[in-house]
Amino acid sequence: MARHIPAHDNANRPIVAEDDATVPLIYFNRLVLGEGESHTYRLGAHESCVVPVTGRCAVSVGGETFAGIGTRSHLWEGVPNGVYVPPDAECTVTAEGGAAEVFVAGGRVDDGIDRAALEPFAIRDDDVDIVQYGSDDTKTHRKIKHVLGQANVSRRGRLLVSELFTVGQGGWSGFPPHKHDSDRSDADGLVETRFEEVYQFRFNPGEGFGCQFDYLEDGGGGEGLAGRPHHIRDGDTYLIDRGYHPCVVAPGYEMYYFTIIVGETSQSLVQYFEPTHAHQIETIPGIKDMISKFR
Repeated sequence: MARHIPAHDNANRPIVAEDDATVPLIYFNRLVLGEGESHTYRLGAHESCVVPVTGRCAVSVGGETFAGIGTRSHLWEGVPNGVYVPPDAECTVTAEGGAAEVFVAGGRVDDGIDRAALEPFAIRDDDVDIVQYGSDDTKTHRKIKHVLGQANVSRRGRLLVSELFTVGQGGWSGFPPHKHDSDRSDADGLVETRFEEVYQFRFNPGEGFGCQFDYLEDGGGGEGLAGRPHHIRDGDTYLIDRGYHPCVVAPGYEMYYFTIIVGETSQSLVQYFEPTHAHQIETIPGIKDMISKFR
C-alpha cells in the first residue's frame, strides 16, 4: 500500500528509515545544513547517494573527501551532483560556502551484488545523464536528470537516483500509467522488474500543487489507500511499493520530484504499462528513449 508523508521539518532525521514498513528497500533523508555544519551517517545494508538540492558540500567517505559537490543555487537551474557511498561506510556531509539542502537516497544491497567491489565516487556536472521527452501538445513534456543510472551501472548496486521535472506549465508525468512491482518474464524476455520507489516533491512557485495516483491492476481501491488520489504539495514525500502511479501538476506550475528507485533482484528497471493506455507510448515523442535509459 502506497503512503503519503506530508511536508514537515524532519530535523535531519530520516523521512524513510531503514527497514521501512512500506518500502523496506529504500532509505531517504533530507539534510538542512548551515555553513560549515556537518552530518554523519552510516547505513549497514544500504548503499546511498548524497545529492545537494541547493548549495555546495564536501562529502567524506572511505578515507576520501570529495569537495565542491553541488554547482547550483537552486534546483530549478543547472544539474545535480552527487557522491556514491557503499554500504556500511561512514559518511560525513559538510556544507561549504553557505547553507545547503542535501538529499540522501539509499537502497538495500542484498544477495547478487559484490559489496566488497563497491567504492565511493563523485558524480559531477558532466557525469549527469539528461533525457527530455514528451511535448506540450500531449501535456507530457518532461526532463529527467539521472545521477545514478545505467551510465554507472558497473559501480553501484540496485539503487537508481534521478531528478524529474515537468517542463512548462502543468502536465502529466509517469504517463502512460506504469508499474514495476513484480519480477516477470515471457518468451520474449523481461516483462517487468520489481522496484520500490520514493518521491520528494517540489513546486515552482512553491504554492503549486499536484495529484499523485496509485491504483492496482484491477482498478484498485479495495485495500487501504490504493486507488485514491493524493493532493501533493511542496515538500511532500510519497512511497510506492506496488501498482500504477501517474501524477499531474496543476496549470501554471512546474513540478519536480527527486526519485529513488531500488530493485529487489535487478539493476535494470523494466516498466509494465497499463494495457488500456499502453498504446500512447506511440504518441508521446521521445518516450522510448526515456524507457531505455532505465534499462
